[in-house]
Amino acid sequence: MAGGRIRARLKRSSLYTFGCIRPPPRESIDEPRQFQGPGFSRHVCCNQPGFHRKKPLKYCTNYISTTKYNVITFLPKALFEQFRRVANLYFLLAAALSLTPVSPFSPYSMIAPLIFVVGLSMAKEAVENWHRFMQDMKVNMRKVLVHSGDGVFVRKPWMKLEVGDVVKVEKDEFFPADLLFLSSSYEDGICYVETMNLDGETNLKVKRSLEVTLPLDDDASFKDFKATIKCEDPNPNLYTFVGNFEYDRQTYPLDPSQILLRDSKLRNTGHVYGVVIFSGHDSKVMQNATKPPSKRSTIEKQMDKIIYVLFTLLVLISLISSIGFAVKTKYQMPNWWYIPADDQGLYDPNKPSLSGFSHLITALILYGYLIPISLYVSIELVKVLQALFINQDIHMYDEETCTPAQARTSNLNEELGMVDTILSDKTGTLTCNQMDFLKCSIAGIPYGTRSSEVELAAASQMAMDLDESSRIGARSGPEIELEVVPKGVSCQNRIKGFSFEDNRLMNGNWVQEPNKDVILLFFRILALCHTAIPELNEETGMYNYEAESPDEGAFLVAAREFGFEYCKRTQSSIFVRERHIPSQEPIEREFKLLNILDFTSKRKRMSVIVQDETGQILLLCKGADSIIFDRLSKNGRLYEEATKKHLNEYAEAGLRTLAFAYRKLDISEYSSWNGEFSKAKTSIGGERDTMLEHLSDIMEKDLILVGATAVEDKLQQGVPQCIDKLAQAGLKLWVLTGDKMETAINIGFACSLLRQGMKQIRITTNVDHTSNMGIKENILMQITNASRMINLEKDPHAAFALIIDGKALTYALEDDLKHQFLDLAIECASVICCRVSPKQKALVTRLVKEGTGKTTLAIGDGANDVGMIQEADIGVGISGVEGMQAVMASDFAIAQFRFLERLLVVHGHWCYKRIAQMICYFFYKNIAFGLTLFYFEAFTGFSGQSVYDDWYMLLFNVVLTSLPVISLGVFEQDVSSEICLQFPALYQQGPRNLFFDWYRIFGWMGNGLYCSLIVFFLNIIIFYDQAFRSNGQTADMAVVGTVMFTCVIYSVNCQIALTMSHFTWIQHFLIGSSIITWYIFLILYGMLSPSLSGNVYQIFLEALSPAPIYWLSTLLVTVACNLPYLAHISFQRSFNPMDHHVIQEIKYYKKDVEDRHMWRREKSKARQDTKIGFSARVDAKIRHHLKFKLQKKSSPRAVSEPTPS
Repeated sequence: MAGGRIRARLKRSSLYTFGCIRPPPRESIDEPRQFQGPGFSRHVCCNQPGFHRKKPLKYCTNYISTTKYNVITFLPKALFEQFRRVANLYFLLAAALSLTPVSPFSPYSMIAPLIFVVGLSMAKEAVENWHRFMQDMKVNMRKVLVHSGDGVFVRKPWMKLEVGDVVKVEKDEFFPADLLFLSSSYEDGICYVETMNLDGETNLKVKRSLEVTLPLDDDASFKDFKATIKCEDPNPNLYTFVGNFEYDRQTYPLDPSQILLRDSKLRNTGHVYGVVIFSGHDSKVMQNATKPPSKRSTIEKQMDKIIYVLFTLLVLISLISSIGFAVKTKYQMPNWWYIPADDQGLYDPNKPSLSGFSHLITALILYGYLIPISLYVSIELVKVLQALFINQDIHMYDEETCTPAQARTSNLNEELGMVDTILSDKTGTLTCNQMDFLKCSIAGIPYGTRSSEVELAAASQMAMDLDESSRIGARSGPEIELEVVPKGVSCQNRIKGFSFEDNRLMNGNWVQEPNKDVILLFFRILALCHTAIPELNEETGMYNYEAESPDEGAFLVAAREFGFEYCKRTQSSIFVRERHIPSQEPIEREFKLLNILDFTSKRKRMSVIVQDETGQILLLCKGADSIIFDRLSKNGRLYEEATKKHLNEYAEAGLRTLAFAYRKLDISEYSSWNGEFSKAKTSIGGERDTMLEHLSDIMEKDLILVGATAVEDKLQQGVPQCIDKLAQAGLKLWVLTGDKMETAINIGFACSLLRQGMKQIRITTNVDHTSNMGIKENILMQITNASRMINLEKDPHAAFALIIDGKALTYALEDDLKHQFLDLAIECASVICCRVSPKQKALVTRLVKEGTGKTTLAIGDGANDVGMIQEADIGVGISGVEGMQAVMASDFAIAQFRFLERLLVVHGHWCYKRIAQMICYFFYKNIAFGLTLFYFEAFTGFSGQSVYDDWYMLLFNVVLTSLPVISLGVFEQDVSSEICLQFPALYQQGPRNLFFDWYRIFGWMGNGLYCSLIVFFLNIIIFYDQAFRSNGQTADMAVVGTVMFTCVIYSVNCQIALTMSHFTWIQHFLIGSSIITWYIFLILYGMLSPSLSGNVYQIFLEALSPAPIYWLSTLLVTVACNLPYLAHISFQRSFNPMDHHVIQEIKYYKKDVEDRHMWRREKSKARQDTKIGFSARVDAKIRHHLKFKLQKKSSPRAVSEPTPS
């Protein structure tokens, strides 16, 4: 295929009986589709892109954007986002009122903080949006070959593509837009497409071009190419397409087999030519996407409710103040002869109601410090720093791809600590899409000594659990004998796709086995039963295989390693180099390929009919064990029982299994059947498929069982351990995949979402109903029966798994069924949804989110996961090799699924507690400070006078108390990251919202109320009639205000020190510097001229510092304010400790080192009771062992241990 101009001579379409049949041209010409009206107005002129730039067509470009804002919408949308926050809306109103005469403060003191807070938040939004834009541009700037005229193709960025452009896509490239497939490097115009990025399917799809476009086989042929396409309008349906292709005055119908969708990938094909039909946001994958939603965390939503509570309190005390002022104005002010006349009517005794209303506005501004203006900006800053720590976490850095974790938005950090349900894609998220041949069963004998990842993880966990059991029961000896931990795959000399190890079959030793003839046949089935194409790797001298599925590739690699190397295919023959003994030269054998009965999801099997060199005709078949066993002859069941046992063991180990069988055919029998088969294959009409199915069934019966294979669908590194840890943390996991049910179940076993003994509830539409109503009633009955079965189950250890296919899910998600379906799913330990479309993934996510009212997290790696990621409360994208659509739509991006464990259990737990404690503390300190203003005003006749200087109030939130609370939000750790992972149940503090429920919120508010009372009244008692200066003078308002403010500063900073569990030099420095900064400010401010410093001129140096009563009152008030909290936490830790309190005590007294037995006991207690994960599998196995031991003791006749059910 040099230069893309030499076409492959092998007609690949001959390899398919069911999947790639091209209708005769005459039928196509005579019967074009007739359609018109709405929904079918697309008109594409091929090779004339400029035609579509003009009205009325004017189709969109291929530029895509997933950003939240653009240059035009940023200002209005960002301002809207900021003023959705109740506090910001209040301060906007207060800033406007500060321009009026009734304001107790100068306008700049209200407007400047608001501009600073809102501006900083908008700047953060702009930076995050810029990062999204740059990721969009990475996709938009990908290059593809585009016809520029005169048969010349040049590389252009994807974003420059237009409808009507002819493009040339080369092997392993993504399709840049939705294309009409014109021709390929194969002579008969087929190509292979990987749609894993769209629907999660790992098997390659076969696409075929129209017969009429086959001559367009090189660049030059497009010089004068002109054609017209009339088709459906842009829509999100990935699996349908309706249109006509008008070329050379003829019209040809189009169907989905000619459409190449954006973000799918070209595989096993040198190149294809196509014309752009749908571009950019009109493409089907983008039609399935939704606009980036504006997500808010649960804590932020609850924070708005707290603001409402505080605002209600603010209005209440403002009303009390205004009523008090009106009463004073009416009844007492006429006697105050020293009050000057009121020119503005603010305190007119003749109009007390107007005066009271004016004072209401004054009070609303004065008491505004109850609502912390710096809360939002402090939270924004803290979240950005938290996101920075997530990005810099070396434990979430993938060395293989050099990819760190990425918090693409920092708005949802704390939401990571509140997740209840995880909805995960399968392919590319849980698995690597890499198959390894691991074990096999031949003639009833198991081969393969290496263990799967699931076996290794479970055995390791069982070793630890049984070791603990043996320590506990050391005196009487352990009840269970410890199993030998199986060995895993060595990384040395690793062959991709082949992890098998057993000397009985390797290096030609199989010829010494008792059933060597059966083994020979097994190896030949591996080498012959497929549709793959071999390619010689000139560097290694070995063959690589372009297979439709990873399974086929693994089988061919295994056959090669066993000495049966598939090396060549022609239109009618397959050549295999057989080397039975390593010392011998390989013998190249030719097998004539007579027929291929290819695999379909309905047939669940594949067969080839070949003739060997002796003339013997053989049918070689591989398929699902249930299908193969039903087709065995009476004489072909010799190894059935043993093979079934091995298949169960392989399934328990999480391996994908296929059964192998064969049948010898007489020449006369085959000739008769082949005549009918050829006739059916070339027939025209609706009965064709039925006839082919019937004839295939006739041939694929009376089989003789040979054996079975066990292939490991390689999970991503650490997936079983991650799922186990998440399960122990109390999280539920749903798997939503586009793969077929059998594949999804195998992965369920591999991930330990399923296990032997778990009762599977399968909801499908495989029923004898033709009407939608009949199918719906049947699904309702299945759901009802399953729910009844769960309710009647009495075994507390019983576990149920719900498995549902996409068709059944369509009905289950309808309004009148979805709640019953959700109730059933919640009762099950694991849920697997198969064959689901991208839209169904989003609908299931929405159902779980809205139906449970709990936080959901969706994780995926492909474009088909975008809807799910955007619909969930938190979207996590896997930044793998299959495009960046999921990452661009996500809130967080990680390189491997296993990093989700640390993202949630460590960072999620920390961020939730930090933000929750930070917000509670913020409200505490503002109530403690703000209510003192109310008390003072009540003491001064509701005059609207502030006891504090304007600069004190301005600096309180912005400087003097801001840095310690930020350090709390950034650095606080109740326990270390290692402890979080060792004690996963600590995570449940987030989903249960223990640190931000109303009990705790009102507790902190009550603490603030108490602190305000102590600060004000204790200082009033001390200074009211007490001599302050040496000459006997009492303290004035400036002195009392400064002393009260000093007490507030000390009290709130000591309170945050008591709140913190984890101290570094940073916390010590910031708390100390906040107090020191207050004194520095007081000294410097007092040194300014009286015209600037006013009543506080030289107040610290001349008035406060020389007075012992100042220092004593500060100490007394600070101790009195913090004593109740200290008593509370002391009582709680002593009599009702929380989980992290116990761990902190153990670590502080180093009991984890001195008493390892207690430490292990606490760790085992810190696992949530779960029915998924390999720990649950181990627990079930231990229970089974103990049960068997008891049965053995009570029944002497018991001689063998039964298999766990």
